[in-house]
Amino acid sequence: MDKLHKTALHALQLELGARMVPFAGYEMPVQFTHGIKHEHEHCRTQAGLFDISHMGQIKIYGEDAANQLEKAVTGNIEGLKPYHQRYTVMTNDEGGIIDDIMVTRAADHLFLIVNAACKEKDIAHLQNMLSPGCRLEVLNDRSLLALQGPMAEQVLRQFIYDIDQISFMQAGNFEIDNIYCFINRCGYTGEDGFEISVHSKDVEKLTRLLLADEAVEMVGLGARDTLRMEAGLCLYGHDIDEQTTPVEASIAWVIAKKYRGKDASAALFPGAERILSQYREGSEIVRTGFRPEGRVLVREGTKIENDKGVEVGTITSGCYGQSVGGPIAMGYVQKKYAAPDTKLTVVIRERSHTIRVAAIPFIEHHYCKR
Repeated sequence: MDKLHKTALHALQLELGARMVPFAGYEMPVQFTHGIKHEHEHCRTQAGLFDISHMGQIKIYGEDAANQLEKAVTGNIEGLKPYHQRYTVMTNDEGGIIDDIMVTRAADHLFLIVNAACKEKDIAHLQNMLSPGCRLEVLNDRSLLALQGPMAEQVLRQFIYDIDQISFMQAGNFEIDNIYCFINRCGYTGEDGFEISVHSKDVEKLTRLLLADEAVEMVGLGARDTLRMEAGLCLYGHDIDEQTTPVEASIAWVIAKKYRGKDASAALFPGAERILSQYREGSEIVRTGFRPEGRVLVREGTKIENDKGVEVGTITSGCYGQSVGGPIAMGYVQKKYAAPDTKLTVVIRERSHTIRVAAIPFIEHHYCKR
């Protein structure tokens, strides 16, 4: 682990009993003292605090920044209102997903959060796509926290009396004990919550302030994965990648409404013709959920077969759903087998196990939409 990057909270995490693992080039906590099950349940019932500082934070300046970025992503960036956020994807010429990102329109720039493992290629791709009139700034001096759970707003209201003024996918500039924070109301758990961008020099102080509330506990990557799985959210490099399109990934809603007509010529993002053709006519494969029968865990890479033993799909993510009370999985399957409750088979250690197609998300989302 000596060659891995460390976030500004590394020492504090060790102090709190973190078990560290390599992840996306960083040494990150997979769990803390009480374990993944406890952390998962705590986030669902109170408030979990995640260090997600390994994610990339980028600002794009320029009068034409929104128009230029829209040539690289599927979403409507020009129509994004000030201090509103949008989930979208960058695509390649074949319509595959280079990365899924969050874009916020701030006062004089666009603020992007990109995946940790994709940072370098994203920056290179954006620099190649943007016009000379745009300036890209990588925020290497910033950390990122995610406060997630039904008590997240209550916790922040102790420091920010008007935090309830921002709703799901909205943002604002705030101060917590004289610490400047740029806060988005969003998250990766299916719960209400916030992502807090803060200068790295201040992140430990802020973390300790939040942890002083008995409702808040640190949560590691293990529970982050089980929480996002139950919420039916994709993990880049597993459920989506450069070989999958947004339509195949069942996230066609990331395509701007203005581009969903019959004529693809108005859409300038790479791979638009293929993606919009799939949107109109459907794709041969689709991402969906699965519920294995019994308690068998079905892991990434497991092949899916029909009743004749013919391969019809592949599992991309799987875990035990703590809130669901049983194993869950996601993956890609031929569209004709994607109807809910369709019975299929996986082979694990030379034994066949039944799985059934299930709608995603596996749990109800609790985003704050006022």
